[in-house]
Amino acid sequence: MTTAATLRMGRIGYLNVLPIYHPLETGILPHDYEIVSGPPALLNTMIARGDLHVSSCSCFEYACRPDLYYLVRDLSIGSRGPVMSVLLLSSVPLEELDGREILISGETHTSVALLRLLLQNRYHLRAGFVTGQVTPALRAQSPPLAFLAIGDEALRLRNHPEYPYHLDLAEAWRIWTGLPFIFGLWVVSRQAADNKLFRDDPGELLRRGRDWGLANLDVILDLTAHGCPLSREELRIYYRDGLVYTLDEEELQGLRLFYDKLAQAGMISGIPELRFLNNLS
Repeated sequence: MTTAATLRMGRIGYLNVLPIYHPLETGILPHDYEIVSGPPALLNTMIARGDLHVSSCSCFEYACRPDLYYLVRDLSIGSRGPVMSVLLLSSVPLEELDGREILISGETHTSVALLRLLLQNRYHLRAGFVTGQVTPALRAQSPPLAFLAIGDEALRLRNHPEYPYHLDLAEAWRIWTGLPFIFGLWVVSRQAADNKLFRDDPGELLRRGRDWGLANLDVILDLTAHGCPLSREELRIYYRDGLVYTLDEEELQGLRLFYDKLAQAGMISGIPELRFLNNLS
């Protein structure tokens, strides 16, 4: 574990967290962190082995190793309905995927776990999964029958003409359970916190970043408009209506239910206790 002078903060390399990190990355909100960007699975690995002190983290990773982390209060990345950036895209109707193979991205753990739950428990389908890179696979001689896309890749591929059948995983969860779905949490290394490496609460900094980003959404839209597959109005809907950045009681209910279903399905060993970072003094 490195010293407090070199605290490292993980940042998902997707548009969905730009409202939180833009004020941190541009100096609008000063801080002492080195910000490290990467896909969710890589950040999970890095904070688990102690290479990061605070990071966005998949809720599946937290469930697998809750003893390594404290949760940041009132901060998440999730959705109360259609999210547009976590999609199962298929060339055939969903029911025809029974017994077939679906390509899944290696960048995500939570979305894959959610897809497995939905297919098995809601749609009663038994599909196989193969891990690979989605965009290159679509250019191959034998493209996949269906694939799971996340993040910016999902936004770019969501209207692919050869994959007209869509399942928005967050919307499917909401219809199934009536609750929001939480894809990612922010966690603090328990070792770093217990060793008092933090001078200030990193959660407070991240929440301030979120609040600034959402209050200055036109700035965020200006940054994302160029080269983005969404129109400016679609981006506004994405940030305002598609995503949720809080972790209130309803979001916590959705998170706990997901953990309960994962445990029942044998995907995790047990339902983890939600332990939050408290006073650092």
